[in-house]
Amino acid sequence: MSFQLSAGSCEKLQSASQADSSVLESSHTIQFLSIKKVNNPSSSAPSVDRYRIIISDGIHFIQAMLATQLNQMVNDGQISRHTVAVLEKATCNTVQSKKLIIVLSLRVLGQATEKIGDPKNLDSEGGSRQDATPGPAVIPAEPIPAPATTSPAITRPQAPQPGRGRSSVYPIEGLSPYQNNWTIKARVTQKSEMKTWSNQRGEGKLFNVTLMDETGEIRATAFNMVADDLYPLLEEGKVYYISKGRVNLAKKKFSNLSNDYELGLEKNTEIEECHDTTNLPVMKFNFIPLSGLNDTPKDATCDVIGVVKEFSPVSEITSKSTQRQIPKRELTLVDKSQFAVRLTLWGKQAEQYNAEPNAVIAFKGVRVGDFGGRSLSMVASSTMHINPDIQECFDLRGWYDSQGANENFHAHSNLNATTSMAFNRDDLRSLDDVKQAQYGLPDRPEYFSTRATIMHIKSDNLSYPACPNQGCNKKVIELGDGWRCEKCSQSFKAPEHRYIMSMSVADYSGQAWLQGFNEVGTTVFGMTANELLEIKERDEGQFNVVLHKAICNTYNFSCRAKQDTYNENTRIRYGIHRIYQLNYKEEANQLRDLLYSSWAR
Repeated sequence: MSFQLSAGSCEKLQSASQADSSVLESSHTIQFLSIKKVNNPSSSAPSVDRYRIIISDGIHFIQAMLATQLNQMVNDGQISRHTVAVLEKATCNTVQSKKLIIVLSLRVLGQATEKIGDPKNLDSEGGSRQDATPGPAVIPAEPIPAPATTSPAITRPQAPQPGRGRSSVYPIEGLSPYQNNWTIKARVTQKSEMKTWSNQRGEGKLFNVTLMDETGEIRATAFNMVADDLYPLLEEGKVYYISKGRVNLAKKKFSNLSNDYELGLEKNTEIEECHDTTNLPVMKFNFIPLSGLNDTPKDATCDVIGVVKEFSPVSEITSKSTQRQIPKRELTLVDKSQFAVRLTLWGKQAEQYNAEPNAVIAFKGVRVGDFGGRSLSMVASSTMHINPDIQECFDLRGWYDSQGANENFHAHSNLNATTSMAFNRDDLRSLDDVKQAQYGLPDRPEYFSTRATIMHIKSDNLSYPACPNQGCNKKVIELGDGWRCEKCSQSFKAPEHRYIMSMSVADYSGQAWLQGFNEVGTTVFGMTANELLEIKERDEGQFNVVLHKAICNTYNFSCRAKQDTYNENTRIRYGIHRIYQLNYKEEANQLRDLLYSSWAR
């Protein structure tokens, strides 16, 4: 197969300014002569791969860099030496007085067997054209007009320079500590709360933002008085021109971004909101299917999108380091790969979560954990986008509404147990299997799914008086004619009782004691704890009838096994994470499928 390169493209790219969209955003058919991975020797922390490339138009060749979002094309073998591609979009930067082309977008045409033409190094010729007759060039695409100059800046102590426009805008990927006079045009994708610290060196405050443009992301941080000035000016989702900040080596323990550098916002930093309606940076995701999480290393960050099949109420854990109560909420996500995974929200995100049932949510930069298999967790720099206006969301919505809602999902599992909160029929364990496998040994809390029948329910201490405020659930204390919640610092006329269940269950292999809370009791008794307590106080005989009816019913359980010590006695406790009433149609279909499986042959 023969290819026709765009003669003269290298010279056009090398001489183009940053504002010359007629060149940088036009199509150029080029050939890769070399692709070489380069590392940043000044950073000891792990960094994202960077690739230096040499591209040819058949007449000349020049050096360039591949934007990191195109790294996958190298890793997948889509581009290599002698590959012919259409360069669709690029930008340029000046590093140490040398022009550097950064390729942002390209389309592969095919693989040539050898170098096309006899290209010469354009730099060695001073950018002059060879005395050779160039071949016919590919007609460039219609140029995209450059955006208009922005409106006046937000009020700041430092007035922005008038007339700052596209020509002075640097790509985030091109920033380095060796540059001082730069301006970036970036969207704020994440903004932290104002944080305070206190140590031997004093006290202070800070906040940080994540900025992104077409070439990448970078973290920016402001401290103390500068933080007070800039915090109200930067808003999530808006685009700004930012200049006169300090480019530092990134502190990787505070950031999960793939950039080797970060920005320090200072008192002379200038911030100007961009009111253009064209060429604005758009949030980019690099989604991986939930089935691919097993191949993702622990503590790595990734982007995922899924349907929220289940979500828990807000609960709290106590931080070991600060002894503070931290709100948390757990979601179960599913996608078209037929997998389910648990994702944890923390702090205000957990408290303010108000998505509609079965919403499609895209998560950017969530951390992968190995708790019981694979799980996900939001971190400070993670972002959550409910029903985003992207094609992946529309595809997932259509799939779930048409068929996904009725499907069964696999759970990520380790060698012994499942890790999803959802019941996993494909990994069903008998009670004896759970005990023989010694689930829940020290440092090994594990999830498992089982089907069992209730044999006995402890009727004493079936509930406790809880705070009526939504999301609190703390035990309240009776004081005189009222009940007081110490956490909420409020008093109430009456508490809201919540179940604390302890029941013996059995299957064909043996017996075990399971513990559960309010959801379990409501499912088992078919009424709230307040209603059951009212029956007990009114008619003890009727209360016993309700208990009797709850026995000998079979349920599917998703449980967690964990070892604990109480009164110097160490034991394995089996806590009910989810309880499901039997769906006899689903169970019959499962048995039918089993009869047609290889197991039955």
